[in-house]
Amino acid sequence: MAKFHYTAVDKSGKRTEGNIVSSSALSAGHDLKAQGLTPLSLVEDGGKKFSFSLSSLRSVPLIEKLTFVENLELMLKSGIPVSRSMRILSKQTRNKRFSAVLDNLEQSVQNGSQLYEAMKNHPEVFSPIFINMIKVGELAGNLETSLQQLGIQLEREADLRSRVRGAMMYPSVIVAAMIIITVVMSIFVLPKLTSVFKEFGGDLPFATKVVVAFSDFMAGHAVLVVAAMIGLVLGGIRFFKTTIGKELVYRASLVAPGIGPLVIKINLARFTRVLSSLLKSGIPIVEALTVSGESIPNTLYKQAITDSAERVKVGKNLTEVLAKHDKLFPYIVVQMLEVGEETGNLESILEQIATHFETQIDATLKNMSSIIEPLLLLVIGGAVGALAYALIIPIYNIGSTIQ
Repeated sequence: MAKFHYTAVDKSGKRTEGNIVSSSALSAGHDLKAQGLTPLSLVEDGGKKFSFSLSSLRSVPLIEKLTFVENLELMLKSGIPVSRSMRILSKQTRNKRFSAVLDNLEQSVQNGSQLYEAMKNHPEVFSPIFINMIKVGELAGNLETSLQQLGIQLEREADLRSRVRGAMMYPSVIVAAMIIITVVMSIFVLPKLTSVFKEFGGDLPFATKVVVAFSDFMAGHAVLVVAAMIGLVLGGIRFFKTTIGKELVYRASLVAPGIGPLVIKINLARFTRVLSSLLKSGIPIVEALTVSGESIPNTLYKQAITDSAERVKVGKNLTEVLAKHDKLFPYIVVQMLEVGEETGNLESILEQIATHFETQIDATLKNMSSIIEPLLLLVIGGAVGALAYALIIPIYNIGSTIQ
């Protein structure tokens, strides 16, 4: 058992501190939740700090953050102070995790902290672009304008995610259903049919022999097969969350036929949109590039953009640096950015590039859905036809023999 010092928020929004004894930080967090407290931090005796609660409770959806930004902008324009706005928004949101975060922001602002400084204590909720745009708005005394730019950025991001997930949802569900149905039929249905073929004997067609062998293996090792499938899924998810797994996926996606160009467009749209928003908010180019790189999950783009920020810092032109990563940044994009640098209109050019790629992504995803659907139907029809052939031919032969 270990002793933890906690900071938490009760149901009324009041901040409280105390000590609790538990076997682990996770267990301590659950004990606090059982007492009606939402833990903000846990520190074990010895100085090690655990950010248990806010990273392990329900996540804060992007749409929740977008609503927060839009409502905060409206309240500030109406003359409501930041601390009171936090209290109102905390009562409004249904997300308990986000509500606790907003309560913490309110307390920090009341204690004299800037809003962006308070947000830095919750990096799992507020991204670098979020914090930096709030920072620029507060320091410039024009927080409403920064919130407006941030709202546009979050809306574009939410729209892009929604379109990508929507396009992938249908094929994912169909493939998962096919796998489950195949396993269930192989374990419970096919053995009953194949047993009839074995009783009558005779020479079976090759396709039928394959089905019989597959059915026998699945029925005889059902528990092992299901356990192996679950293990592969969980192991795959865990592996692809590692640095090596992510980089493997990103590299493969860039060169995959039909998918590579779409992945490049998605990353370019996100990069140019974020960089445009940051520059419009008045953030210097080097800092804007650094934040933009942190906002992109793809490690290849992240590394290239971070490298660009370092080189721009020592006096290199942005387009000169990006041109070296020609597989990630197409020639036409580099040329457009060069024109933007020369004319001093880089923010506008970046926004135009982002809009251009977002339009192309939308068209590609629509076409992809219309192509994937008939392909899936062909695959399903082919599988059903092959299975029917393997099962009907022996039944026909048995009927002929009986006659």
